[in-house]
Amino acid sequence: MSLSREMWFLLMSVPLYTVLISAEIILSNCKGNKYYTLKDTLQNVYLTIFNGSLDLFFRTLFYISILTWCYAHRVFYIDNIVLYWALLFLLEDLAFYFEHRIDHYCRLFWAVHITHHSSNEFNLTTGFRSSIFQPVYRFIYFIPIVLLGFHPLDIVFMYSVTQTYGILVHTKYINKLPRWFEALFVSPSHHRVHHASNICYLDKNMGMCLIIWDKIFGTFQEEMESDPVQYGLTKPLENNSNPINVIFHEWKSIGKDIRKKTSFINRLSYIFMPPGWSHDGSSKTARELKKELV
Repeated sequence: MSLSREMWFLLMSVPLYTVLISAEIILSNCKGNKYYTLKDTLQNVYLTIFNGSLDLFFRTLFYISILTWCYAHRVFYIDNIVLYWALLFLLEDLAFYFEHRIDHYCRLFWAVHITHHSSNEFNLTTGFRSSIFQPVYRFIYFIPIVLLGFHPLDIVFMYSVTQTYGILVHTKYINKLPRWFEALFVSPSHHRVHHASNICYLDKNMGMCLIIWDKIFGTFQEEMESDPVQYGLTKPLENNSNPINVIFHEWKSIGKDIRKKTSFINRLSYIFMPPGWSHDGSSKTARELKKELV
């Protein structure tokens, strides 16, 4: 029943995506903005298909086995249905924040997540530019939620709902939303900052639905007119039309770095330290680059 509920939700979201993406394409071309290119849009489509296929496989492998086992050992029971769904939303959004933050601060996971940031464009289809191998480990962040008494299938459904919102903030057409809204929720302006390669914007605004986590944990950054957003990576991706390179280029860089003549600890650091870390200063992390701006 819950699986069919999620399937119905996904099917109902397809017309919404179709209408909004079509409208953005038409409006951007009419105004001469050209927010879309065929090559980049097709990349976003096949990346989300690849991700979706892996997601379906690992849901069967992990969600039904590991998460179901954890649910059988849950420590709380929540009878109030309103409280149940409200807490599930908050906990899942918080879990996503920490997953997303680790994706940015640990190079091993950045190698997975970097695909989502590799486009120099920013439009609604960018939201479908999935981190291909994220389904391999995403279930780990759901384990504490399951142990708190939330059913795995409800978690999967809530993830689909929040992810839909996360896709819709990938747009340049909405400038600023009302102040009360931007104080609580992730807005397109907030998420444009997240996709920026400007040094002052790096590793900011990690939330999916709620921006309050960024404000609480110190990763919030307002979009500034004085520093227009530049999309993509700090180091432009070579051969960005090759789908294999788009997915695996950071893994290749890690392999190159761990073959350097240095200590075992430094080699491990090239895997687990933040992106840009180097033992000899030949490359810099986002934090180090920001210090140079001061």
